[in-house]
Parts: sequence; structure tokens; C-alpha cells
Amino acid sequence: MAKSPFGAKFIGEQKAILESERERYLRSAITWKAEADELMESREPGDVQFDEESGEGDSLAVERERDLVLSARARDTIDHIDEALKRIADGVYGVCVISGKAIPKERLQAIPWAAERVECKVGTFGRR
Repeated sequence: MAKSPFGAKFIGEQKAILESERERYLRSAITWKAEADELMESREPGDVQFDEESGEGDSLAVERERDLVLSARARDTIDHIDEALKRIADGVYGVCVISGKAIPKERLQAIPWAAERVECKVGTFGRR
């Protein structure tokens, strides 16, 4: 794989952003999981209603599911951030993992953990 096309200053700034974002997403994941667990603990066994108004379960179940999904998404983003931090350590940050070409700086500034160029991410790479 090609070496990172970016200088130490940009990579250092991106690393600081990635570390900060990792902490923010980790706090969110923990909070959403704790809220989901709290909702589960506050329910009585057999608390699920099945009626026209609530559909196939109550709002607590829906809220708990939402919290679990948000926690899982945050943890997924943490995985992407960890991969980006590894690419920094390996000296290949900013190189598309699919094409081997440089990822535009603007894309990395918008999504610091981006691993692919846009055309690779959307699956058009190599098509005419």
C-alpha cells in the first residue's frame, strides 16, 4: 500500500480529532446502552401490550431498541476510528484501502475515519 500523501501537521491534527471523536462516540455508546438496560430493568415481566394503539409492543420496547441501535452504531464508528488510528500508526492514513489512491483532504476533514475514496465507497470504482 502507498505511503500517506499527507504531512505530519495534517496527520497530527487528524489524529487529535480521531481521538476526541472516539471518546465522544464511546461516551454515547455507553450512555445509550445504559439507558436501554435501565428501560429493561424498569419493566415488569409481561409488561408488553398488544393492542391497536401500541402495535406489537409498547413504547418502552421501541425506545429500548432505538437505544441499542444507537449504541451499536456508535460502537461501529469507534471500530472505524480505531482502523483510521491504525492506518496513521502504519503510515498509510489517507490512502484508499480499495484503490490505493489518495483520499481527498476535504473528505478526511469531513469524515476523519474515511477509508475509501467516494467512488470506491459507492461501488463505482472500475466501472465505465
